[in-house]
Amino acid sequence: MLRLLDSLSLPGDAAKPNEDSFAQGDAAALVMDGATTLGDPLMPGPSDAAWIATFGARRLMAHLQDMEPKKALRAALADAEKSFHALRLRDMEAQWQIPCASLCLAAAHAKGLEFLWLGDCGAIVAQGDAITVVGETIARRSAESARARQIAQEKNVSSAAPGVRAQFMDHLRAARGRVNSGDYWLFTPDKRAAAHAKRKLVKTETGALLLLASDGFLALASDYGAYDAAGLIAAAKAKGLAAMGAELRAIENGDANGDRFARFKKSDDATALLLEFS
Repeated sequence: MLRLLDSLSLPGDAAKPNEDSFAQGDAAALVMDGATTLGDPLMPGPSDAAWIATFGARRLMAHLQDMEPKKALRAALADAEKSFHALRLRDMEAQWQIPCASLCLAAAHAKGLEFLWLGDCGAIVAQGDAITVVGETIARRSAESARARQIAQEKNVSSAAPGVRAQFMDHLRAARGRVNSGDYWLFTPDKRAAAHAKRKLVKTETGALLLLASDGFLALASDYGAYDAAGLIAAAKAKGLAAMGAELRAIENGDANGDRFARFKKSDDATALLLEFS
């Protein structure tokens, strides 16, 4: 069983849709992070990213009622594929247009917790002094920061300054165009992505804490170095997620142009769930 202790979902920009989504039940919980659209939307609604994250979370939780996680993921992807083809406003002209989202799913298992993930959402499990990190976000975000810094230096701009994102668009579209190729698969309207989801089984004892989060929240550790993995989940329990969200935004507001912490936008959507395993 998974008992929800706290939750947080903050938009990166109050004037734009929150493109993160989350869902939680007694036996499973998940966080999804829609990738911001890089052109005109293909789907009706607030944004393509918000659509895929919200639709995906809803369908995944529905299928988890009577399917094991991998089958539920494939079924939810098939639902997204069907809905995308039925509702899109026009055909895709390039791969970078595909609606996509990162995902981290935790489901109760006979031996503890089963995790499935695509992209850069992640999880931390704390059991006594033992810490288990699920996903690669905390370890690999430095590469994304390095890319942002390099491109900003080439263009002689600050990476997160207002109005400069358009100057990075060719790079962003090229990176997005690699979605669903090689080992870079995300939650998209393409059921083949299920075969590329990564899986980890964590033996879990009663009372263990679980933090599920999008990369926007994990940035407190991966990008800004305010915590390590153990400190992040300990602070979530001690301070509460709302206080940590305020701390996150204070760091970003203090470096609004990205001169210290290079990134492609000032603030990202940030979502986190704190749960207890029982």
